[in-house]
Amino acid sequence: MEKNYENLVIDFPDDGIARITMNRPERLNALTYGLVEDLHTALDFVDSQHEIRALIITGAGRGFCAGLDLTGFGKIPGTEDFGEQQQGMAVQQHIAELVHHMRDTRQPIIAAINGAAAGGGFAIACASDIRYCGASAKFGTAFVRLGISGCDIGVSWMLPRLIGASRAWELMLTGRVIDSDEANRIGLVSNVTADEDLASTCLAVAREIRRNSPFGVWMTKEVMWSNLEIPSLRAGIDLENRTQILAAGTEDSKTAMASFLGHQDVAWKNR
Repeated sequence: MEKNYENLVIDFPDDGIARITMNRPERLNALTYGLVEDLHTALDFVDSQHEIRALIITGAGRGFCAGLDLTGFGKIPGTEDFGEQQQGMAVQQHIAELVHHMRDTRQPIIAAINGAAAGGGFAIACASDIRYCGASAKFGTAFVRLGISGCDIGVSWMLPRLIGASRAWELMLTGRVIDSDEANRIGLVSNVTADEDLASTCLAVAREIRRNSPFGVWMTKEVMWSNLEIPSLRAGIDLENRTQILAAGTEDSKTAMASFLGHQDVAWKNR
């Protein structure tokens, strides 16, 4: 089954695995209102499909996403009569909400970063749960080089947590572009592959996730994100404790325990 949108394509490269491909290759998949709206709609669709166990996001052509389309983003419907600043805030919130939307989507999101991931594209990569990139990938926050703050679309919160505050400050204040090897060295991505192997590598990771229980994966994503935001070790452990007891009471967990002892495969029922 394939589900097509104007600015992206959803396909299903294997059972239980969905892939969103941003599809504006002539603009390096730069963000417009239409693409951002399609991404919101596609995330809603994936989240609603309980048989989908993992999601890959990538870009068509030679770029992942070049950030905001500087030739024109478009106006948010209903804001045509707003002032310039009010229209700008509506656009800003519409794009930035993608980060929350990706965090709230139950399925783990794997970014397959091909070519440029700049500005908003960099933010989408950071908001993914797992990141792999091809050898030709380039990364840059870019915002500060456009005369605006380097802090945008959640990057000032996510990037220090991914690579450490010191490196994040340097990248955000300089706007420096880094290549795939440096991204791998500083821990921004899990690994670098040959460009031609990127899709298959991310698909293999998605299959590894698919082997695990649907509820266990969902709760792992929930707790991992929550513990990035939580104020103390005690609060983090308390959240883990409650989640473990909740998960241990599921039918899938009891079946998995018995299957492990009997050296058998598990057929997950999401119950």
